[in-house]
Amino acid sequence: MTLPLLLATLLVLALAGFFAGRARAVATAGGDARKLHSVPAYHGWFAALAGLVPAGMALLAWRAVAPGQGTWQGFAVLAVAIVGMILAISATRGETRARNRVEGIVKAGLILCSVIAIATTAGIVLSMLFETGQFFSQYSFTRFYFGTVWQPNFRGDSELGILPLLWGTLYISLIALAVAVPVGLFAAVYMSEYASRRFRGFAKPAIEVLAGIPTIVYGLFALITVGPALRDYFAQPLGLGESASSVMTAGLVMGIMIIPFVSSLSDDIINAVPQSLRDGSLGLGATQSETIRQVVLPAALPGIVGAVLLAASRAIGETMIVVLGAGAAAKLSLNPFEAMTTITVKIVSQLTGDTDFAAPETLVAFALGLTLFVVTLGLNILALIVVRKYREEYE
Repeated sequence: MTLPLLLATLLVLALAGFFAGRARAVATAGGDARKLHSVPAYHGWFAALAGLVPAGMALLAWRAVAPGQGTWQGFAVLAVAIVGMILAISATRGETRARNRVEGIVKAGLILCSVIAIATTAGIVLSMLFETGQFFSQYSFTRFYFGTVWQPNFRGDSELGILPLLWGTLYISLIALAVAVPVGLFAAVYMSEYASRRFRGFAKPAIEVLAGIPTIVYGLFALITVGPALRDYFAQPLGLGESASSVMTAGLVMGIMIIPFVSSLSDDIINAVPQSLRDGSLGLGATQSETIRQVVLPAALPGIVGAVLLAASRAIGETMIVVLGAGAAAKLSLNPFEAMTTITVKIVSQLTGDTDFAAPETLVAFALGLTLFVVTLGLNILALIVVRKYREEYE
């Protein structure tokens, strides 16, 4: 029995158990549902879950222990589901606390989902820590974090200094935020405070379309359109470079990509500011612009900081736009019209191809990933401090 067929059969059985459990509950109450402890639907759900939950656990266990025994495995799972539902339906009485049992099962499921999320995060961190430890057992900690040259090779004389990659990551991200934050925030202020309902209904979805465009499309846009334009009209006339791949190219295109993260979230946050604050400010004689600047934006600042943080995290983790727009050169330079690269690009390049996984040139990818994780965590902590400070002032 194939897995899709097995799952479909389980759903059909659960549906049958739902109706049977509900009918059994009404029948035991003499047709008067008011005599039941729980509404009939809860009895139906309990019967369905009494079959699905044990069957699902049995399926996972048998798949892990004996993944190849499909036919007998399928019939055994169906048998567990049928027995569970029959026992639940036969035990149904008017005084059965079906609602409490269903809510208990749902609560257990929610706890399990939380544990899975936490365990997944812990597993990711621990795997990076282990592989990073392997890397630092072969390569100097100080050379990695304070080295200014990135030249990996498999001849034993690699230079794996992270500073050029970290500089490129921060440089491109700062340019992207310099584009996205003002444009996105001003667009949010206009749509929430000045625009008509009709214009807002059109403009907000139009801006959010930018978030749905694949990053490879943005990368091609940077490579074919933005990069050559910046080179021909700015870099070459100013004597700053001859390449279409540059920090400025990637930063501008990435900034366009993350505008919806700032605009849409900030718009929702500004709209959530109580109208009473605006009315009080206007009643004291402030103009609309003064109210926005001195009342609305400070009150919405914690949420706006969160939106900017989300945009920053998106920019730091971007890869495809950097590959096509900024190139792959690891260097320390202030010239925004030179090609540079980021940590994420080098993580991909070090793990791609036929490489020795135990070599430091490959294990360095995990050290880069852990460093990026720590940088992002630091941004989150900083944002929480800012949010807590202003939230206390406006609550």
